[in-house]
Amino acid sequence: MNKIVLLLVFCVSTSVFCQNLQLHHDFEREHFTTTFELFKMDKYGNTFTFIDFDYNAENGINQGYFEIARVLKTEKIPVGLHVEYNGGVGMTPNFGYSINAAWIFGVNYSKGTANWGFSTYAGYKSFKNAGEANYQITGTWYWHLLNSKLTLTGFADVWTENGDGLSGTTVFLAEPQVWYNLNKTFSIGGEVELSNNFAYTPEFKVRPTLGIKWNI
Repeated sequence: MNKIVLLLVFCVSTSVFCQNLQLHHDFEREHFTTTFELFKMDKYGNTFTFIDFDYNAENGINQGYFEIARVLKTEKIPVGLHVEYNGGVGMTPNFGYSINAAWIFGVNYSKGTANWGFSTYAGYKSFKNAGEANYQITGTWYWHLLNSKLTLTGFADVWTENGDGLSGTTVFLAEPQVWYNLNKTFSIGGEVELSNNFAYTPEFKVRPTLGIKWNI
């Protein structure tokens, strides 16, 4: 959801182009989230993007978050150059806010088959007006079981937020997902958001969801 990142390796195992729409219910925060993801390969690498919208009963959409990543590589090169942008906006009953926009520049490595795979990247993370260097390390995975009726996928992030107006902490965020594939179009399942120092919440949090996914 806030980052159901990089189902790209899952998409690579099935097609050079895929997109899906997910609807999750967050039990702790008692809101719904929709996520649209798109992944496309070409001869120079791949592009991945997603956008999240959180909804509450009072305001409808109360937060939007966006990421787009480009990996530059060819079949003969084992690693790729990773460039990513992310940011967003939100609102509460009393005020609006923006999610710190950031650029990430790094290297990417991935490996997999039709049934399993992983992808990882590490890079320099540049927050707007931060004035200090930061980094991010991300790992993603997928594993198809029971003749592809069950899919385990997800990601884990570690990054720093040092600089003016930032939290000054190291952030951990992971979102493992489980999907039961009813057919090639629809899946049911959900995820568990595991986080520490995420979104200015200093304690470790466990936030499960129940979801449905439409592979468009």
